[in-house]
Amino acid sequence: MNRQSILCPKCRKLISMDEPRCPFCGTPRPGVWWKNKFNIRREDFPIRVVISACMGLYIISLLFSPWKPNLSLNPFTLLSPDNRSLLLLGATGTIPIVRFDRWWTLITANYLHGNLLHIFFNMVAFRQLAYFVLREYGTHRFVALYTLSGVAGFVVSYLAGVRFTLGASAAVCGLIGASLYYGKSRGGSYGQAIYRQIGGWAIGIFAFGFLVPGINNWAHGGGIAAGVILGYLFGYRERQQEMLWHRYLAFGCVIVTVAALGWAVASSLYYRLLG
Repeated sequence: MNRQSILCPKCRKLISMDEPRCPFCGTPRPGVWWKNKFNIRREDFPIRVVISACMGLYIISLLFSPWKPNLSLNPFTLLSPDNRSLLLLGATGTIPIVRFDRWWTLITANYLHGNLLHIFFNMVAFRQLAYFVLREYGTHRFVALYTLSGVAGFVVSYLAGVRFTLGASAAVCGLIGASLYYGKSRGGSYGQAIYRQIGGWAIGIFAFGFLVPGINNWAHGGGIAAGVILGYLFGYRERQQEMLWHRYLAFGCVIVTVAALGWAVASSLYYRLLG
C-alpha cells in the first residue's frame, strides 16, 4: 500500500501522512488538512495570507456593489466593483485622502482590485516574486517590504495628484525593487542573472503602463524605489540575519494592516446597511 508523505506542520520534517503523532516533535495528527493549510509556521504563510486577503476583499467589493448585468466582452470591465464600494473599502488617492481625510487608505488600497483581470495579473506576479523575496530576505523583512513599499508607492501617487487608485501592484513593485537590489548587491553569475531577469520585469511593467491607459505608473515607480531603499536598509539573509527590530517592524505592519482592513470592512458594512 502506498503511503503519502507530508512535511510536519510544526517541525517541517518529512513524515507519513497517516502518522498519529509526529515522531520528531510529537505534534498530534500532523496529517490533518487544516494544520498544513493554515499553519502560521509554514514558510509561505504570509504569501497565502496576502493572496487570501486580496481575493476576500475583491469578493466583498463585488457583494457590496449594486448588481448590474455586464454583457461587455472587455476584459478590463469584467466583474468590476463599483467605485463607491471601492471608495468605502479603502481605495486611495487625492479624493479619499483630501476630501475625506482617509489616510489609512494608503494601506488598504494594496488589497483592493478593480476587475477580474486586475487581481489575476497582480496575484500571479506577486506569487512568482514573493517566494524569491521570502527566501532571500526572511519572513519579517518580507512582511515589512510588502507593506511599506505599497504605502510608499501610493504616497508618491498621492503627491503626483492621482485622484483615485488601488491595487497590489505598488507593493509588488516593492518586491521587484528589493529583488533588483539583491541581484546587484550580491553580484556573481547568480546575482547578475537575478538582476537581468527582474530588470526585464521592471521594464515590462513601465512599458505596459505607458501603453495601457489607467495604469498608475507613479505608484509603480514609488514602489520600486521604496523596495530598493528598504532592501538596502534591511539587508538580506546572506549578508545579515533577521534581527529583533525586523520582527517588531513586521509585527507593527501586521497590526496596522489588520486594523485598517477591519475598519474598512466594518465601516463599509455600516454605510451599506444605512444606505
